[in-house]
Amino acid sequence: MSRLTIPKTYKLYIGGKFPRSESGRTYEVVTKKGDFLANAAKASRKDARDAVVASRAAVSSWSGATGYLRGQVLYRIAELLEGRRAQFIDEIVASEGVSAAVAGQQVDAAIDTWVWYAGWADKYVQVAGNGNPVAGPFFNLSTPEPTGVVAIIAPQEPTGVSLLGLASVVAPALVSGNTVVVVANEKAPLSAISLTEVLATSDVPGGVVNLLTGSPAEIAPWLASHADVNALDLTGAGTLDWVDMQIAAADTLKRVITPEPGVPAPSLERITAFTETKTVWHTKSML
Repeated sequence: MSRLTIPKTYKLYIGGKFPRSESGRTYEVVTKKGDFLANAAKASRKDARDAVVASRAAVSSWSGATGYLRGQVLYRIAELLEGRRAQFIDEIVASEGVSAAVAGQQVDAAIDTWVWYAGWADKYVQVAGNGNPVAGPFFNLSTPEPTGVVAIIAPQEPTGVSLLGLASVVAPALVSGNTVVVVANEKAPLSAISLTEVLATSDVPGGVVNLLTGSPAEIAPWLASHADVNALDLTGAGTLDWVDMQIAAADTLKRVITPEPGVPAPSLERITAFTETKTVWHTKSML
């Protein structure tokens, strides 16, 4: 007997839960040839606001964790990705139309990206901070601290970036203790949504990562102007009117990373881009 197939409808990931869009909207995710794969939730302005609220609520606990603990949590993500490698390869092959070998390279690169940034979690402060030479009997120390809630537009290229692109922009923001609201690759969101299932079953606290699927052109302007977002990563917004978003972000003094093509390479600069430097003076003992 033939049976009726049940198409999967992927949901958003907000505050550690998987809600539908408050608007009830979905859109079809298709292959490069136009064949149907699944339905994905189409996030609205209200969903973006809810994600910011969840992200803000998680800032204190995540930023208050030790660098060592954050590194262990990020490394756990890599471990779970490794265990589900075959699933991610299949999803990338289906949605991006690449070979299994090419998809495997992207998954491996994404795993390596999480591991690379995990290693910096308890080390970047020593490299980015310093003791400053000053006149007088004082210690003068500068140390980086997380900026808070970071809104991110993930790379939107049609192939080769759906999972790796997400890892390359989310992982560095998490290293220092920021929380994120990220808009996934619109055309190929399946691996990004599956990554949220990894996050939900790993040690990442709810609200630290919030993922929205749908149209970046619709969601990004509201994130750029949101007063409770502290920084804005426009890496994947190159085809959008990103200059207006940058202007909107300036109204609330957000730190902004402008668009760039492809996938950003792992770097210490990606970590420190979302930190603020605190300088402390302390009198030296005269004894």
